[in-house]
Amino acid sequence: MAQSTFDDDDLFGEAAEETRAEVEEHLAAAREELPDPDAVWETDADNVLGALNGLKSALDAGDAVDSVRSAKKAYVLGERADAFEDADDLQAEIEELESLVGDIEDAAEEVASLTGTVPAIRGALQDAADDDEAEEDEE
Repeated sequence: MAQSTFDDDDLFGEAAEETRAEVEEHLAAAREELPDPDAVWETDADNVLGALNGLKSALDAGDAVDSVRSAKKAYVLGERADAFEDADDLQAEIEELESLVGDIEDAAEEVASLTGTVPAIRGALQDAADDDEAEEDEE
């Protein structure tokens, strides 16, 4: 029968491995939850508003944000505990995904803004065209 070890160094080493594995799991989940590149690029819409609504839906980073946040929390905990011998790869991947998710969220906000603005502009242009037609009819 194997004897359990309760040596502090052994336990700390196990905890460090578990923390690194947790960070890696969260990062993998974040990558899986990112929007599909084809969904962001391709559209079947018949008009600009349909394309914008499709893009807005495609740019939903959803659970990827939470997964990056969880990865970063576990990483910070491990880093502050000096649990990682070499965590540059984890830090780089967190920063990369954090930046990508931020870009996706920024783009989604811009698309949402356009989704509200484009119909208003179309309506104003239609009103202007109707006014021109009415003026021509009066002449």
